[in-house]
Amino acid sequence: METLDYLKNFYENYDEDSRFSSKHGMVEYLTTMRYIEKYISQNSRIIEIGAATGRYSHALAQKGYRVDAVELIEHNIEIFKRNTKEGENISIVQGNALDLSDFEDNTYDITLLLGPMYHLFTKEDQQKALSEAVRVTKKGGMIFTAYCGNDATIVKFCFGKGMINIEPYKSSLIDPVTFKADSTPEEIFALNRKEDIEALTKSLPVSRIKFIGTDMAAGYISDTVDGMDEETFSSFLNYHFYICERQDMVGVSTHFLDILEKIK
Repeated sequence: METLDYLKNFYENYDEDSRFSSKHGMVEYLTTMRYIEKYISQNSRIIEIGAATGRYSHALAQKGYRVDAVELIEHNIEIFKRNTKEGENISIVQGNALDLSDFEDNTYDITLLLGPMYHLFTKEDQQKALSEAVRVTKKGGMIFTAYCGNDATIVKFCFGKGMINIEPYKSSLIDPVTFKADSTPEEIFALNRKEDIEALTKSLPVSRIKFIGTDMAAGYISDTVDGMDEETFSSFLNYHFYICERQDMVGVSTHFLDILEKIK
């Protein structure tokens, strides 16, 4: 199958719209929104590239921001449209993160690239998506990019679920020395370490503002987090927000958020 076929099949059979409904899922969402809100201003114009079913786009539109959204998968666009509420200043078009030619240079104050890097499997495609995101962002604007973490996957799936000794992981997808994981479209998700991400952005006209682990411990104790009462969950979030920028810990996160400022 082609890459797009794998993605269509995945999202047509996965409830993306409820991914953040559990407490442990909310940690990633609340963390990402917390940092977006640190850098957004009243008149910010926003684009979300790879908006999926629109959780972030709709939340920001409901706060009064103008949001343009781009999504590749038709199934997700249908749900996005159903989720649109009256009064939201929001648009959704089908498009590819690798080609934003319908959008002009230097247009947006806030650019969200929170999904595409999960599914881009070559350095060339990853750099193209980042370059397009930077291009449509104004000088001084912010680019928020999400990635899936390599080492959380090694711990949780390869060891936690015994996949380390199963083909093709054993012989071709996991480096036996560095434990760097490779991925193909069949595995759906591309995995990265911080150094991979730094290499991708090195040649771009951007400055890194923050590098954050958006779910950290919640990815490992999800059942415990889901069972917390509201007081305990609030304390857990405070702990999470305290550690999520610590660079000695961030590598364990299942998801990363890279925050960049366009400098020219």
